[in-house]
Amino acid sequence: MLLFLIVILAYIVIIGTLNERVFKLQSDIALIFFSLIFSVILLIAKLIVPDPVLKDLIGRLGEFEFREYLMDGMLCFMLFAGASKVNMGKFRKNLRPIALLALLTTVLSSFLYGGLFYLVALAFRLPMDFWMCVLLGCVVSPTDPIAATGILSKIGLSKNVCSVIENESLFNDGTGVTLFIFVRSLIVHSGESNFAILMIKEIGGAFAVALGVSFVLFSVMKMTRNPVRYIMISLLDVASVYMICEHFGFSGVIASVVCGMFFSYCMDRMKRTATVVDPEHYYGDFWEILESILNSVLFVMIGLLVLNMKLSVHALFVVPAALLILLLSRGAGVWVSSVLTGRKIPGNYNLKEFVILMTWSALKGGLSMALAIETAEYLPEAVYRIFTNVAYVTIFFTVLVQGLSIKKVYFALEKHKAERLSARTGKAAQ
Repeated sequence: MLLFLIVILAYIVIIGTLNERVFKLQSDIALIFFSLIFSVILLIAKLIVPDPVLKDLIGRLGEFEFREYLMDGMLCFMLFAGASKVNMGKFRKNLRPIALLALLTTVLSSFLYGGLFYLVALAFRLPMDFWMCVLLGCVVSPTDPIAATGILSKIGLSKNVCSVIENESLFNDGTGVTLFIFVRSLIVHSGESNFAILMIKEIGGAFAVALGVSFVLFSVMKMTRNPVRYIMISLLDVASVYMICEHFGFSGVIASVVCGMFFSYCMDRMKRTATVVDPEHYYGDFWEILESILNSVLFVMIGLLVLNMKLSVHALFVVPAALLILLLSRGAGVWVSSVLTGRKIPGNYNLKEFVILMTWSALKGGLSMALAIETAEYLPEAVYRIFTNVAYVTIFFTVLVQGLSIKKVYFALEKHKAERLSARTGKAAQ
């Protein structure tokens, strides 16, 4: 364990310093990109150098429990930190498009992805039925809040646009996980056959537990003026809420987001009514630093996963098809939600501009990989390899290709929007 921690810290320090001095990429993108490169170099060394000690060391580096680390450990804290930064005013203003994107788009994208991928499975005789293909859609369709808050907020997008993207990504993970559980139950015949009831249970239970526990613990927080105790109470809140929800079958993902937003809202209110709350900003700085550390560790761990990943014999043609299907299904899902949003499309975009922006800004991350790894328990080995290969390449494609180019896409859309509005103003004047 200590060896693994040393390797993770070494990756973060070396990559961070190298990127700061030479490459100057966005820090999270640099971490995931160069950690993959270093991992590939280790794999090549493992093949070339006939040293059993080196081979054993490299093999051990790839044998960590990624799913347990994320889903049973750090995810709730990362979601709480991201939700703590939500602008409540912009959230309420854009509530309708956020809700449609988080719920309807995720469901539509997952099923459309599954349907299109099933055609690929039939064409290339993959050992996958329709529901396995839909399950893969549930794995890769939800956008990742960690990638969104860690990358998109730092590349110059307007606060209103970032608010929609980040808030959608914070909530659609709950939809994606719930849909994943539902489709998984159809595959393994576990009895969770009513998606509506499952959704109400997951979301309703998450809100009830999160608000109830958070209200009690924030009442305790108001009794003290010790900023360190604020931090301890907030950690206790999100950890206990996540554990309770997971135990009773509610969405711990949504509950963590609700906890973060509740504490953020209540902290703002407390600051307006109290003379001194946190003069040194310990509470906010702690969650900002913790989020940065956990994000860095997660992106490096994603890069290290390649050390222990087995390649599917179908990967050469399945992966490119999966990426194309990903963009098509996401675009279609956003289009339907945008049509239902009507004239309240955020940022004064028209339908086409908004669909392009929300499709290209949909980054994937650790949650997709964790869900893909979980399928090892009930899917055949050949199908499991397809799941992990597709999820892994999808993450890197969205983070590297889309993440590095979203700034150019955003400013191109802003220019197009300005020209469109200017032309409309000119016609009105005539």
